[in-house]
Amino acid sequence: MKKYFSVLLFICLSVSFFSCTKDNLVPETVIPFQKIGEGYAAGAAVKVELYATKALFTGYNSLYLALYDSSSNQPIENAQISLMPIMDMGTMKHACPVQNPSSTATEKLFACGVVFIMPSGSMGSWSLTVNLGLNGKQGKLTLPVTITDPVQSRLRSFVSKADNAKYFVALLQPQNPKVGVNDMEIAIYKAQTMMSYPADSSLTVSLTPEMPTMGHGSPNNIDPVHTGNGHYKGKVNFTMTGLWYLNLGFKAGNVIADTANHFEVNF
Repeated sequence: MKKYFSVLLFICLSVSFFSCTKDNLVPETVIPFQKIGEGYAAGAAVKVELYATKALFTGYNSLYLALYDSSSNQPIENAQISLMPIMDMGTMKHACPVQNPSSTATEKLFACGVVFIMPSGSMGSWSLTVNLGLNGKQGKLTLPVTITDPVQSRLRSFVSKADNAKYFVALLQPQNPKVGVNDMEIAIYKAQTMMSYPADSSLTVSLTPEMPTMGHGSPNNIDPVHTGNGHYKGKVNFTMTGLWYLNLGFKAGNVIADTANHFEVNF
């Protein structure tokens, strides 16, 4: 009988423990992600956790914010959020393109994006400020972040021959290229000031894949077209494995803006 009650007590305590702690755990969707930083947003009584799918790099980074009430530790699923990344170079500072999250979380996470335009290092250091508006309260948290250059560049820039403005082009897809037709996605931003990089929807983009070592391209590609928030989507066809150039052309109306940029994909 004693053994029976000992087992029963163990089961009851185990159920009680997991029932009490489940809501305080990071959402299950965060498990595959890498935690970049965390802290408390002063003024809003909110704990902020910042996640990414990989270490941060120059180019478009998909980020995810998890918010918790600092008293109850319960997840917050509705908030006004804006991001401000800053590169401090000592004698000057600049920002970079951002894609702010919706005010409503999906599976307890606020999805957003930042296009870091240079790595951390001898030139300066990056920080990311999360500004929050919640129940009439305003708060913010600033986190230091480290940015590295990937082996294959995911970011290009050019000065347009049409308006002399500088544009940044980030490669989002393909991330896991395969032989055959792949999703192709880029995001384009215009540098208006050192602190303002709005998404651009005005350009016409052409795509010409090339396999430089073999001297051929591929058929059945679809030029990326704007789908919203500066994102352009199309299709690229890889007919074999190896090193490919994704040659890109940009036009503003009937004026050629740039034809000298390409991304490398090697698989």
